[in-house]
Amino acid sequence: MNQEFIDKWQSQVKKGSLSFIVLLVLKEQELYGYELIEKIKNVTSIDIAEGTLYPLMNRLKTEKLLESKWVEQETGIPRKYYFLTSTGIKTLSEMKKQWTDLQTIILKIM
Repeated sequence: MNQEFIDKWQSQVKKGSLSFIVLLVLKEQELYGYELIEKIKNVTSIDIAEGTLYPLMNRLKTEKLLESKWVEQETGIPRKYYFLTSTGIKTLSEMKKQWTDLQTIILKIM
């Protein structure tokens, strides 16, 4: 086995799936950045750095898949909450279909 190849491949799979994972998690509820990082970590064991998450969130906002809003806190600074747009919901639905189709194809050839 070539562990170096596996590690690089696994990194690419995670990187390519991260947008999908973010949209899936935000489908359930609005979250601010740190909550989103923690939720993804808890459900997937993928550790996401803030330097990875926030540029991704900006790209998803540019694509009109997400919106954000500032929410004042009783104590501390305001938090920026992210949530799916109607375009994001429709896009996620298509992504799920594509993912399922890909999974079916891979399972057929395994």
